[in-house]
Amino acid sequence: MDKPFDVIVVGELNADLVLTGDVTPAFGQVEKLIDDATLTIGSSSAIFACGAARLGLRVAFIGKVGADEFGRYMLRELNGRGIDTSQAVVDSALKTGLTVILSRGNDRAILTFLGSIAALRYSDINPDFLAQGRHLHIGSYYLLDQLRPGILALFDAAQAKGLTLSIDTNYDPSEQWEGGIRDVLERVNIFLPNNTELCAIAGVNDLEAALHALPTQIIAVKQGAKGALARSGKTIVRAASIPVDVVDTTGAGDSFDAGFIYGFLKGWNTEQSLRLACVCGALSTRAAGGTSAQPTLDEAQRWL
Repeated sequence: MDKPFDVIVVGELNADLVLTGDVTPAFGQVEKLIDDATLTIGSSSAIFACGAARLGLRVAFIGKVGADEFGRYMLRELNGRGIDTSQAVVDSALKTGLTVILSRGNDRAILTFLGSIAALRYSDINPDFLAQGRHLHIGSYYLLDQLRPGILALFDAAQAKGLTLSIDTNYDPSEQWEGGIRDVLERVNIFLPNNTELCAIAGVNDLEAALHALPTQIIAVKQGAKGALARSGKTIVRAASIPVDVVDTTGAGDSFDAGFIYGFLKGWNTEQSLRLACVCGALSTRAAGGTSAQPTLDEAQRWL
């Protein structure tokens, strides 16, 4: 607690435009009406950061945006949630990334313009700043094209300064599931995939076999409405989800991550952290966008 930040987040920054309605887009200049449209904080890393701050953790964010309205919007919204963005990079040569989401409650279609998302580099990060945090979290590993070659160096620098490490790779758009991920997973303390991502990276179809096939000490696996399971060492624990009226599942996995990391940093055991993660993920689905319904710690604890 002698450090200014509990969590330093390194990752992508983009706005989300969430379109809600039971429609299927069609080419041929076919116009269809939707129920609602919401411009909100996007990107797995930023939604995680907001969820962690909402729970009471002190959070700093390192990412890159363009010198445009979407970039200003993202930094303004993060700052409004008490997140430090002093280390964020604004590059006038780039456009800020943007994701358009068509949401149907429990399902969604996603279109992403990478823009500045893929442009963050290891050289953009001040290694001395890492000493101000207790924990480092990386999101959307497969979208960080320019940073990936330097992630091992980033992790080594963070560990040398005493930080613990976590990663949520998210989905690999190329579906190659490579990019040195196994070397990365040997260094991190916590890996936070969903079923599909875990099995693809492990190269096996059986979920429990996949849990034991990777070297990370703690793996917490998101399973949507079914809840989650986690392996710590050789022990596997499970936690159920909670009943909610789902409006939009955008960012639910990132809110799950925030809950788990909160428990980890507070010294909770794996089962307690997993239960909080499931509650945070479920409660975040009550409104459009990934951050509007994220719970406070008091609200989440009522479900525990």
